[in-house]
Amino acid sequence: MANPPLLSLGHGVSFCRFSRTNLRVEVGGSPEATRRAFNKRFLLDLAEDWQQHGREVFKRVRRESPATYLKVCAMLVPREMKVENSGGVKAMTDEQIEEAIAAIKAMLAAQAGETAKVIEGEAEVVPSLPAPARPTKAS
Repeated sequence: MANPPLLSLGHGVSFCRFSRTNLRVEVGGSPEATRRAFNKRFLLDLAEDWQQHGREVFKRVRRESPATYLKVCAMLVPREMKVENSGGVKAMTDEQIEEAIAAIKAMLAAQAGETAKVIEGEAEVVPSLPAPARPTKAS
């Protein structure tokens, strides 16, 4: 009988045991447990490899294949971001609203102090112009 594959997440295979030297797959348990065990081992190995070679590999890929480097960066950004409204201002107490207003005012004051340029002056009264003359009919 041929040796079965090391890991198959298909029917019947649902339990894994890991050691530093080998992976042993047994029948029994749940597919979720197998998936968690496999993911855990994969991430541990990946972290170990990153500790040994990660920075150097990133530098080399960035120099030699910038498109691949950017693709990896883009893959790390989530495709969707779920934003939930948790009640907003209606769920806040009066004290929380006052604190939020004070924080916003402080932030605006800090930004205004950094970026705003103040020009002092007075409005000048300008006399109004006369109405334009009406065109006459040419004969």
